[in-house]
Amino acid sequence: MKYVHIGLIGCGSISESHLKAYAANPQVKLVAVCDLKLERAQAIAERYQIPHTYTDYRELLANPEIEAVSICTWNNSHAEISIAALQAGKNVLCEKPLCKTVDDALEIEQAVRQSGKLLQVGYVRRHASNIEVLKRFIDAGDLGEIYYAKASLVRRLGNPGGWFADRERSGGGPLIDIGVHVIDLCWYLMGKPKAVSVSGNTYNKLGNRSHIENYDFYQAADYDASKNTVEDMANALIRFENGASLMVDVSFSLHAKNDSAQVNIYGDRGGAEIEPKLSIATEQHNTIINIDPQISRPGFDFQESFNREINHFVNNCLGNSQNICPVEDGVEMIKILNAIYRSAAEGREIRLDEEGTNAAEQ
Repeated sequence: MKYVHIGLIGCGSISESHLKAYAANPQVKLVAVCDLKLERAQAIAERYQIPHTYTDYRELLANPEIEAVSICTWNNSHAEISIAALQAGKNVLCEKPLCKTVDDALEIEQAVRQSGKLLQVGYVRRHASNIEVLKRFIDAGDLGEIYYAKASLVRRLGNPGGWFADRERSGGGPLIDIGVHVIDLCWYLMGKPKAVSVSGNTYNKLGNRSHIENYDFYQAADYDASKNTVEDMANALIRFENGASLMVDVSFSLHAKNDSAQVNIYGDRGGAEIEPKLSIATEQHNTIINIDPQISRPGFDFQESFNREINHFVNNCLGNSQNICPVEDGVEMIKILNAIYRSAAEGREIRLDEEGTNAAEQ
């Protein structure tokens, strides 16, 4: 049996989903982990019986046994580490977003081409089993031309704090953290049409609401309620070259009655509700009908989707499959996200062909 020898860089919360998935794959050997905090890396290494630990990712990349890496670090380090890994001859799975700025994204894309190595962007929702089922319907033409999509991920109290709330490290708040997932998913299912313009809004009204009592929410390992420089919520209208459009709204903090997840796509022959669970609407014999696919996981299953994502990466490394999340898709998504931030900052619609769309740093 062929094996892929893996190194993992960044032992924060998302790394656990990567490690569980790698450990469950029989064609993987976990060789090394790296984290700025040695004790955390050592604890992970002991739990998963990983032989090597590092605090400097460059030392991990110098290990000739390692063939591929998962990058699970702060967003502002994704570009630097991805480029270094590619130049070191490693295949790369980079957590979303690909990076913070368009310039960084283009540099990563160039490094992929120059190295000839694989880079897979961590768009985990593309790998969900319900999306695989839906994609078959779409590819068969059952939904026809998809011309409209609508996505909403609302957290009423869900700012993780720490690096997530530090724009310098994260690049932004809910838009770049969770919005990237649903924007990318809709764009992928719509056939990845070229975006031509965006109109967006961001709001900083509520902060992380650390004063709220009696309501649990996820907190980053470096949670610090005193610092929050990211938006509470964002919304946008994205227009595509083929006339299709996508509306999206996402929040870390909002005076909503409940958390909610709603993702829908609409074509001229049928539509689909993706979240909270897969359902297809169409018509036959002059009658509107709803189709509820009978599948084990009709909604987004977090760890199962990571397992499928990691398995896809391993198969890509072995040459047994074609990457469905290539670097070009990561570049396009950074262009869209940065344009939304710029639109919000300038109060106007932004054309994607305009120069200087690195708005996440404004």
